[in-house]
Amino acid sequence: MVSKIILVVFAFLLLNVTNQSFAQNEDKLVILDTKSGLIVIEFFPEDAPNHVDNFITLVESGFYDDTVFHRVIKDFMIQGGDPKTKPLAYDSITEWGTGDPGYTIDAEFNDIKHNRGIVSMARSQPINSAGSQFFIVHQDSTFLDEQYTVFGRIVTQESFETLDKIANLETAPQISVPMNWDLARLLNATVVNRSEVTNLLELGEPERITSTMQPTLSSDYSNEDLGFSAMFPDGWMVQEPQKTTSDTPDVAAVGPQTDDFPPTITVTVLDSNGLSMDERITQGKQALEPVIEAGQLEILSEEKTKIDGNDAFTIQTKGVFETSSGALNVKFKETTILSSGKFYIITFASSENNFDTFLPDYENTLNSFETLLKESESNGDTITRDMEETISTESVPGEENGGGCLIATATFGSELAPQVQMLREIRDNTVLNTASGTSFMVGFNQFYYSFSPAIADLERENEMFKETVKLAITPLLTTLSILNYVDIDSEEEMLGYGIGIILLNLGMYLVFPALIIQRIRKTIH
Repeated sequence: MVSKIILVVFAFLLLNVTNQSFAQNEDKLVILDTKSGLIVIEFFPEDAPNHVDNFITLVESGFYDDTVFHRVIKDFMIQGGDPKTKPLAYDSITEWGTGDPGYTIDAEFNDIKHNRGIVSMARSQPINSAGSQFFIVHQDSTFLDEQYTVFGRIVTQESFETLDKIANLETAPQISVPMNWDLARLLNATVVNRSEVTNLLELGEPERITSTMQPTLSSDYSNEDLGFSAMFPDGWMVQEPQKTTSDTPDVAAVGPQTDDFPPTITVTVLDSNGLSMDERITQGKQALEPVIEAGQLEILSEEKTKIDGNDAFTIQTKGVFETSSGALNVKFKETTILSSGKFYIITFASSENNFDTFLPDYENTLNSFETLLKESESNGDTITRDMEETISTESVPGEENGGGCLIATATFGSELAPQVQMLREIRDNTVLNTASGTSFMVGFNQFYYSFSPAIADLERENEMFKETVKLAITPLLTTLSILNYVDIDSEEEMLGYGIGIILLNLGMYLVFPALIIQRIRKTIH
């Protein structure tokens, strides 16, 4: 939950890290010789002339020799170029990522996308704070576009293979330093003429941001495909980053530049996959435990609420993160809303100094947030949306529990399993067609969700227990399937079939076993 969002937001904000014609330096390439293989880089001098000159100058001086790719995040990027990672500094690993060449260069943001293989310059919060640290994009990360200076890309098949090897190295928790950092070591870097490299790929022009991808200043946002509308703060840049992972924000609004970094409000839309809000909260807390134990994050508050009739959960956290310009105190506030089978995650991030200043902007956005009901979701022939939400979110007093066949989902491994789908179809198409069926489901949910999350957790933890539950509920599912083959047009028919199935199950689970036990006892005596 929040842990992955935090990583994405920090990548977007921190990464400690005019459309010009495409041009290459026809004469010079740089070869990075690492313990995992070679990486060959070509440059974009017309897009970032000062960065290209700076990089080549540092290479020629031997600055990068024997340094380490000290920050490795699979499916995101690998980062290197810190002089503090050289052999004499191996005993001060806590300072890795804070080194520089003793000067900074001004940003040269351009319209080249941060696609796989792109080489870009890392920096701290001030825009003009780049020096020597650079990163190579492992998987497309276009949410970084126009935030960091792209100045080159890797250009051989071996380069991409080496990138994959380093990106897949096991890393230490929280700090992203490779456990076997020697395999991420850059032995030496050399400048060569293009003619000396014979295995260059034909990559063509780099992909650039088009006008349709440019951020807007519109505060009134609505997207039927994502299923929500909201009012973002006036003057904030609103954009839709390219979706590289499920946790990449679908929409990001960036506020005014401050002395630390601009505040950001992001919205991420995820399929619930049958998870209730309680289950999502539990998953999120488990994911946060390592960060909290490492002292990098502190939970300030958490609260279950209702927003527009939907289950919601709000958590506020505070983190301290080391950057090349020192410790950075950051606060987050995140609200997750469960509606129509999706989690809508609205996250606010800001420096601690400016958090209270911009918090009202976030609260206004949250208050304006609305989920959009598509026509296909509104079916007057079965049950209204309001009643469906009442059925699926009805809970035990004092608790918040979401809808979903939790035990069956855990038993058969997926919300899409035929057995689980059958239960949903029976509930939606048969039981909920009548007032008596609806009333029964409300009462049943109050009972069911008092124990189902605990049983579902046990099933996921113990395979034998899961198989036992499967064996136990299969007869029940078989009897319920009868409802798929009958026509129920009245309350009386619903009651008749419902009572009949209940009696049938009582016979199978209670009467029949009791008769067998009684017969065995008589035989023994």
